[in-house]
Amino acid sequence: MNNSDPDTYPQQTSESEKLDLKTKLAFGAGDLGPAITANISIFFLLVFFTNVAGIPAGLAGIILLIGKIWDAVNDPFVGVLTDKTKSRWGRRLPWLFYGAIPFGVFFFLQWIVPRFSSNASVNFWGVFWYYVAIGVISQVFYTVVNLPYTAMTPELTQDYDERTSLNSFRFAFSIGGSIVSLLLAKVIFENIADRQQQYLVLAAICGVISVLGLYWCVWGTRDRIMAFEGKRTQTEESAPIPIREQLKIVFSNRPFLFVIGIYLFSWLAVQVTASIIPYFAVNWMRLKESDVPTVLIGVQGTALLMLFVWSALSKRVGKKAVYFTGMSLWLIAQIGLFFLQPGQIGLMYVLAVMAGFGVSTAYLVPWSMMPDVIELDELQTGQRREGIFYGFMVLLQKFGLAFGLFVVGMALEASGFKEAVSGQSALPVQPDSALFAIRIATGPLPTIFLICGLVLTYFYPLTREMHAQVLLQLKERQNKVENRDF
Repeated sequence: MNNSDPDTYPQQTSESEKLDLKTKLAFGAGDLGPAITANISIFFLLVFFTNVAGIPAGLAGIILLIGKIWDAVNDPFVGVLTDKTKSRWGRRLPWLFYGAIPFGVFFFLQWIVPRFSSNASVNFWGVFWYYVAIGVISQVFYTVVNLPYTAMTPELTQDYDERTSLNSFRFAFSIGGSIVSLLLAKVIFENIADRQQQYLVLAAICGVISVLGLYWCVWGTRDRIMAFEGKRTQTEESAPIPIREQLKIVFSNRPFLFVIGIYLFSWLAVQVTASIIPYFAVNWMRLKESDVPTVLIGVQGTALLMLFVWSALSKRVGKKAVYFTGMSLWLIAQIGLFFLQPGQIGLMYVLAVMAGFGVSTAYLVPWSMMPDVIELDELQTGQRREGIFYGFMVLLQKFGLAFGLFVVGMALEASGFKEAVSGQSALPVQPDSALFAIRIATGPLPTIFLICGLVLTYFYPLTREMHAQVLLQLKERQNKVENRDF
């Protein structure tokens, strides 16, 4: 199957294979909800557990890890189920439509501090298991909406450079949504004194925005997706492959292994840095809690601006060169943060901007590589199986988040970090050992992950020329099928 055939989309030519602005905007809006909720969780959930709910840092990390272990089970299976879904709206859109509202509701429920008993010990463990249960359910609905969404990319266009442009819109909404949520957090933190109320209001607003963004995506892309599905169901004739055999094929796809490795290490660096920055800014740099969103906006704002620059540049020099350039600047920033001293606020913002250059490539490049890998798999197997590939991609994103937060939580616990007492306004003073652990998690640890990602990128085997050859062979195969049917 090859969607560059002019009959696939009557209003477009195989030479252009371009998407109109309306479709790109609608597709981008689909990542608004998952991005906002994921970023709020990255930046604030560990802090919320330790400084509002009064949960020790180690146990807080365990709560997050339990949810992601469940994701390791459900992500690939949801991916396979979306590949098998049959609907007049295609394979992906029904999942977004029906999953949007539960997704927003269970995200909000994560930010409640329940009270189960007047007995402190009983109440503590009740709160712990509440967050475990809500976290698991919340991650299920995150998978239900986000995995089918990410699998839509190769269904909207097969053009090598157009996919990079499409992902630019996606991550413009993703990072833009993150910036909006951080601006909301800053306004809310400055105007609401009670910490628990701060997070409840922030979660409620972000939950509503998330649901609306998903519905925008469904309605704005359905015509394009339905046209793709109509063509796919006419030309795809290969017999279904059992799930176990699909897993074997996925992990025998050598470029795919490189892409998930690049993405895993990039995302680990993002998650660890994002989760530790609130502690770094408040405990080491001695900023106010309301100043934390401003620091994060410095990173995310730069990443947003650079998305379209990197996208345009990748057409000239290629995805690998763009990744190397952005990551090199990010490495310098991470090393600089470790040596930063309290009071060097201006330099801190300069380093935050430098980090943003690299963060944007961590978003853009691995995701724009994925559709190319899927087409190679289609050439080898005769089937389009976006769901299972993106299932493992989303699994790694969540694993990166969970593992990063778990490592940070355990490191803080081991270093003697003092969690806040629930209901108390003043934060405890941290010992020197905890401050040093915060600095290690801010600088050297993400640096190691970034270097590993650079090594894998250097050896990534699927070039622009190879991808063009894959598309040519897919086109020849489709022509044979059409000529035989004729």
